Amino acid sequence: MVVYPEYRPDPDTLLAHIQGEERQKHRGKLKIFLGYIAGVGKTYEMLQAAHLRKNEGVDVKIGYIETHGRPETEALVEGLPVTPRKMVEYRNVTIPEMDLDAVIAARPQLVLVDELAHTNAPGSRHTKRYQDVEEILDAGIDVYTTLNIQHVDSLNDVVAQITGVIVRETIPDRVIDEATEIELVDLAPPELLQRLREGKVYVPDMAARAIEQFFNEGNLYALREIALRRAADRVDDQVLAWMQTRAIPGPWAAGESLLVCVGAGPLSERLVRTARRQADRLNSPWSAIYVETPSHHRLSKEAKEQVSRTLQLAEKLGATTATVFGLSIASTVIEYARKHNVTRIIIGKTLRPRWQEFVFGSVVDQLIHSSGTIDVYVISSEEKTLQKPIPMEPLLPASLPQDYVASLVLVVFITITGWLIKSFISPANLVMLYLLAVVIIAFKRGLKPAIFTAVIGVIAFDFFFIPPHLTFRVSDTEYLITFAGMIIVGALISLLVARAREHANAAQIREKETGTLYALSQDLVVAVDVNSIVAAVAKHISGIFQWESVFFLPEGNELVMREASPGLRLDADDIAVATWAYQHGTIAGYDTDTLHGSRLRYIPLQSTHGVLGIMGVKPAEPDGVITHEQDRILMAFANQTALALERVNLVRTSRDK
Repeated sequence: MVVYPEYRPDPDTLLAHIQGEERQKHRGKLKIFLGYIAGVGKTYEMLQAAHLRKNEGVDVKIGYIETHGRPETEALVEGLPVTPRKMVEYRNVTIPEMDLDAVIAARPQLVLVDELAHTNAPGSRHTKRYQDVEEILDAGIDVYTTLNIQHVDSLNDVVAQITGVIVRETIPDRVIDEATEIELVDLAPPELLQRLREGKVYVPDMAARAIEQFFNEGNLYALREIALRRAADRVDDQVLAWMQTRAIPGPWAAGESLLVCVGAGPLSERLVRTARRQADRLNSPWSAIYVETPSHHRLSKEAKEQVSRTLQLAEKLGATTATVFGLSIASTVIEYARKHNVTRIIIGKTLRPRWQEFVFGSVVDQLIHSSGTIDVYVISSEEKTLQKPIPMEPLLPASLPQDYVASLVLVVFITITGWLIKSFISPANLVMLYLLAVVIIAFKRGLKPAIFTAVIGVIAFDFFFIPPHLTFRVSDTEYLITFAGMIIVGALISLLVARAREHANAAQIREKETGTLYALSQDLVVAVDVNSIVAAVAKHISGIFQWESVFFLPEGNELVMREASPGLRLDADDIAVATWAYQHGTIAGYDTDTLHGSRLRYIPLQSTHGVLGIMGVKPAEPDGVITHEQDRILMAFANQTALALERVNLVRTSRDK
C-alpha cells in the first residue's frame, strides 16, 4: 500500500469505519441484485450466483422465490433446498409468505429472498419483507435479494412523475446504503421489450397492456438511467471510504450540509425526498427540521399526523430530525442552520395570491433575506392538492350567545353614561369609552364579540351623539373615519389578544413538558431500588398522557412484569411482543412497522450495557397516532429510566463485591 506521510486519516472517519467493520463481524452480509424494472433478470442472476456459491461449498437455502412461471428461472430453482412457505389467513384468503422463523432456525450460511420491497400479509411479524431480511442478517446469516429501482423511497416521486404510476411498496434508502454489495442487473430496453412481446415477462394479454401503460421505451430509458446513477453513487461512496481510511489525497469538496424545512402540508414529503437526492449527489449529511410555533397546538389531528409521518420518512431516508420551538419560522431555521454549520436550506413554497403574501408576509422571503452566505433552494408546487389550506383549530374558542349579550349590555351602559355626561365632554372623547368597551370584550370574550362590540358601538355613537341626534344621518363626513377607525382598532386589538393567548398557551404546554421531565428526574434521583424507579415513571406517564403503562425487567432467562397500571390486562401475545422487543432492542408494537397489531407500544430501556428492560405504553385512543412530540417525551422517559436502572445495578454490583 502506498503511504502518503504528509496525510493522516481523519480519526473520526477511521473510528467510524472500524466500528462499522466490528458490527459487520456479527451480522450477515446483504447483496442486492438491483434492476430498473421487472423482467431484466434479477431473480435469474441471483439464482445463478447462488449455484456458484453452492458449488464452493456454501450452505445455500431459498427463503422465498417468485419465478412468475418463467421456465428458465424455475429450472435454476432445482438443486437448491427451499424453505416451505408460511400460509397466512386473511379475510378468508390464504396468502403464502416467507416463514421467517423456519429460515432462522435452519441457520444456513446464505438465504435467497426475492422481492425485497414486498409488503407482508396482515398478521405477519413485520410489515415489510426488508424488515424480515434485517432480522435474518442480525442472526448472522447472509442474504441475497432482488430490488427494482422504483421501490427506493427517495425516488418515489421521481418515478411517479416519469411513469405516471405511484409505487406503493417502497424501502428506506438506508437498506441500500447498508448493503455489503450491489450488483446491477441491466438489459437494454429494446431487448426487454422483445422479451415482453415474446411472453417471457408476462402472459401476452398482460404484456400488451404493460407495454402501453408502463413499459414504453421512454419510461424504460429513464428508469435505467436512475438505476445506473444510483449504483454509481454507491460506488462513489465505496471509493471515498477507501481514500479516507487510507489517507489518500484527493480534491475533496468543501463540506456540504443540507437542511430541509418540513411542515404540515403534503408538499413536505416531496421536499424530504428531494433533500435525500441532493444529499446523495453531494455526498453530504442532511437533516430535517420542523419549527413548532405557538400555532402548532391549533393544528388539526390530521395535520399533526402529517408532520409526524414526514419526520418519520426523513429518519427512514437517513436524515437527522429535529423539532425546534420558535416564534418565527425563518429566524429559528437560520439560527439552527448557523449553529449546525448548514450550507444549503431547502424549503417549499405553495403558490398563493400576491395580496396574501403582501399582507401576511412570506416565510420564504424572510428566509432568503436573512440567510446570508447560506444557499436557499425553493421548491414550489402549483398542484391543487398541495394548495389546500392546512386544517387548524379556531384561534379562540367558539363564541357563546352570552358573549354577545355581555357586549350589548356593556355598550348600553357606556351609552347611558355618555348621555349623562355629554354636556361635559366632546364626542371625540366619548369614542374612547366605546374603544375601552372593545378592549374589555376582547380580553374577556374573544375576537367575534369584540368586533360585534365595535359595530354596535359605532351604531350607538352615531345615533345618540352625532348630529342630527337620534337619527343615523351623519352631517360631518369626518365621523365616517372615526367609525372605520373604531372597527379596525377593535379587530386589531382582538387579534393581538388572541395571539397573546396563543403564545401563553404554547408556553404553558412547553412548561408542562419540561416540568414533567424535571419532576421525573427528581423522583428518579431519590429512587433506591428498581420498584421505586418503575413506579415513578408509571406515575408520570399517567400524569402527562393519561395512558396506561407496564414495565418488564429480566430475571434470569425470562422477562418478568414488574409494574403495570391498575386494570391493564396483558395476554400471551402482548408478552411475546415485549419479549421480541427486548431480544432485538427495537421499538415494536402499536403505531410502528413491527408487530403493529399490538395494543401497546414497547420501548427498550437501552443503556451502555445493553437493554435493561421494556417500557410498554397503551394510548388512551385505541385508533390514535402517537405524535412526534409524544414520541419525543416517551424516548426521554425511557432514557432516564435506563440511566436510573443502570445506576441501581451498579450500586448493587458494588455491594455484592
